[in-house]
Amino acid sequence: MPTIDQARLWYPADDPVHGFDHVLRVYALAEYLAISEGADLKIVRAAALLHDASIDILPPYSGEIGRMNHQHLSAELAQEVLAAEGWSSKDIAAVQHAIRAHRFRENTEPPRTLEAQVVFDADKLDAIGAIGAARAIAYAARRGEPAYAPPSENFLNSGRLEAEERHSAYHEYRYKLIHLKDRLHTETARRLAQDRHQQMVDFFEALARQAGGLPG
Repeated sequence: MPTIDQARLWYPADDPVHGFDHVLRVYALAEYLAISEGADLKIVRAAALLHDASIDILPPYSGEIGRMNHQHLSAELAQEVLAAEGWSSKDIAAVQHAIRAHRFRENTEPPRTLEAQVVFDADKLDAIGAIGAARAIAYAARRGEPAYAPPSENFLNSGRLEAEERHSAYHEYRYKLIHLKDRLHTETARRLAQDRHQQMVDFFEALARQAGGLPG
């Protein structure tokens, strides 16, 4: 089993969105979900530690090489790391599936196993609530985008930006984060998501009002 100290080397030290703090939170959430749901802890723990990993520590916002394909890069690293530890091909494949299936925007390989569903749910729980709001704003800031900009009707209806429209943290909330609770697989995650979802909604709707100059 990869250790936490070993896994720390696969993540950039200065990434407030997908760095090692995120991995540790997902790891803890995944353990909790796995125990509650009866999933294989060995598979879940390894997948949680490796789900955003890169041996080259690629820049997290570097287009196709970075975030867009990171689940495949992380799955390849998992093969290398776990094979070196003597894991069976069956268990390695289970970990790789959980890693490849954890993304919201990539649904060509949905989570088919309980272990993959647990890792998916843990990752999404960390994207909502107070921590999810903080991560969304940090992600926008790293890309030079604002915390709030008014979304166009076109964006609200299709997810496509108008010319000159900024993709703010509020855009990410309306496009992705507000829907995450409905994409969760396990009963335990759906229960945990209730309070987190409402915390996030309250924050972003207050942000929209206050950014427009309203007092409340």
